[in-house]
Amino acid sequence: MGKSQKKRSMRRHNPMRVPDSHLPKGLESAASSSPKNEAVLPIIQKLENPDASERKWACVAVSNLIQNDPSTRRLLQGKNVVGALITRLSDSEEEVWIEAAGALRNLCIDGGYDICAEMYNKNILAPLKAFVPKISSALSQFLESPKTAPENAQKVVYEFTENVNTILWCLSETSNKALNAINQINLIPFLMSFLAARAKLPIATVTAAAQCLYVLTDDNQPAIDELRSNAAYSTCLLEIVHDEDGVKDKKIIWDRITTLKVLSSGILSNVSPFPPPSAASGVDVGKEIVLPLLQPVVASVSLTESSDLAESLVVKLALEPPQIEKLSLKNAPKSDHRSDTEVELDRLENKLRTVQLALEILTGVCATLPDPEPIPELQEGEPDAEEDEDNDGVIEEDVTDGMALDDIPITNGITTASHLPALVEPLITLIQPVRLSFPPAAGQSSHPPTTSVLSAIHVSALECLNNIFLSLSASPSSGLAAASTSGKQIWDGVWAALGSVGTEITRGQERKQEMWEIGVGVLWGVGNIWKGSLVPNEDQIQLLIQLCNSSTDPAIRVKCIGTLECLAQHPQSIDANRVIAMHLLSILPTSTAPSTYGTEPLIQTLSALIDIYSDENLPYDVNFRQGNFVQRLVDSVEGVRKAVRAIDRRKERDLKLRGEEMRDNLIAFIKYRRALRF
Repeated sequence: MGKSQKKRSMRRHNPMRVPDSHLPKGLESAASSSPKNEAVLPIIQKLENPDASERKWACVAVSNLIQNDPSTRRLLQGKNVVGALITRLSDSEEEVWIEAAGALRNLCIDGGYDICAEMYNKNILAPLKAFVPKISSALSQFLESPKTAPENAQKVVYEFTENVNTILWCLSETSNKALNAINQINLIPFLMSFLAARAKLPIATVTAAAQCLYVLTDDNQPAIDELRSNAAYSTCLLEIVHDEDGVKDKKIIWDRITTLKVLSSGILSNVSPFPPPSAASGVDVGKEIVLPLLQPVVASVSLTESSDLAESLVVKLALEPPQIEKLSLKNAPKSDHRSDTEVELDRLENKLRTVQLALEILTGVCATLPDPEPIPELQEGEPDAEEDEDNDGVIEEDVTDGMALDDIPITNGITTASHLPALVEPLITLIQPVRLSFPPAAGQSSHPPTTSVLSAIHVSALECLNNIFLSLSASPSSGLAAASTSGKQIWDGVWAALGSVGTEITRGQERKQEMWEIGVGVLWGVGNIWKGSLVPNEDQIQLLIQLCNSSTDPAIRVKCIGTLECLAQHPQSIDANRVIAMHLLSILPTSTAPSTYGTEPLIQTLSALIDIYSDENLPYDVNFRQGNFVQRLVDSVEGVRKAVRAIDRRKERDLKLRGEEMRDNLIAFIKYRRALRF
């Protein structure tokens, strides 16, 4: 079984707050669907205007134009708005580069990976890097002599700092190349200075710094080492987690404090374990901080009520005049100007984002399997993929290795496993879709940010469940396995969520597909724990077979095969066992044709068939005998040998070893089943 890794192997993930995948590709489709098409070109032109007030107006207008409007954002992007705004970061007028930073921040958050990648490629880090020491200097001045600077000046610096830190956070999630470049700026002391001075700073500024720190310390060794190196940093983070009053504004809402505490626990989790003399060196961060703090957070929200509230606020907002109509050179609103309704929508979104963040952190804590070891280079004389043909063996050989599905060895299981089941109930609730969970077919949600975060919560909750049940499967408990009623309730809860998602998935509804792909992993974990007690359902079997056949991702196919294997082992469900077995046999190669499902699914299929029919005394074994499955297995042997032989030991060492083991197990299993005839 596989776990949902929070680690990123190819590039880091920065989801779009306002997705545009429902739009056809190309600027023409964006132009035809944008209600503000005619406003785009004048704004782009004003960004280059000699008059500073015009340039400022244009920066503000960009922020207002893109609000929940992906088609206009795409139009602006096609007119090089990113490059124009980056140029304005070096503007001679302070108000212009401040508003440019606000517009770029909004583009980062709303547009996700593509826009962030464009910003990085257009060298946004050069001006941002120059801002860091200037901000540090201003911050030190304000903290040492708060009365020497006007209140308005402090407000401007703090808001600008929030924008800069948010852009750096988004860029850090864009790619490893961008992350490596940001590592060179040495941001950890800069960001920690905001957390240390939280009692004197606005909560939004501190939270932006914490968010950037959380992302930078996620599987990023230079940042982790830097944070570990200073014991004061971990002390500060522990104080935030345990202290609810260490912020400037005592009137701030509970959600803002919670977000900061959740982020701090996430940073601690990313960086743990801490070396002495750190105050956190003896702390079990997962057991003593993350679970006690975050479990109430994920249980505190009703997605149904949140969706209903968002819909009512959207109706109310529609009656208010759009901000773009208020724009004028004499009365240009700030780029963060929002009506009371918009503030309430933002507050709801922030609360939901905090829940999503908590789920992400919990998913990491619940991941009990070790990260794959680096593949060692072949030593001289070690056989490679082409040299091990003589080791394949033949059916007549006596192979005594075990034939059951091999569990991945656990070498660093977490100490919080006994606490994990308490999370299951709120997680099952959080995976159930609500009205705003997904956009309509090939269309846009009535409020894209709410839809984006709701679907992210569903996916994150499923990922967390996946790791929980993987953890429980890795440490079998007879008491848990005997609780078949609980197993059925969880099984039914996951299927209820997937049933609500449905199988009709159109452009713009990619999150639905993601839920299916992760959900099958959860089903596999649940099935492993309650194998033999879950009664298979015909419709569910057909859906799993359909997903296995339609997916091109080997990992998804493996999950489907693993789940079907668990269902096939309900002793009394002979017909269901036959249906599953026929599907599994169809995956095997024949004497004349290789398997079309891929090597890893093939290996999982062999494991499944051997596991299902390892006990000839079970009622459903009649299918094996009457269907002459042993001959079908014999016909697959040569194809299995070829498939295993083709695995490159240098690139896929673990798969190669498992393939060789399963090949030998297949040969031994055939010999064993043949012997039963006599």
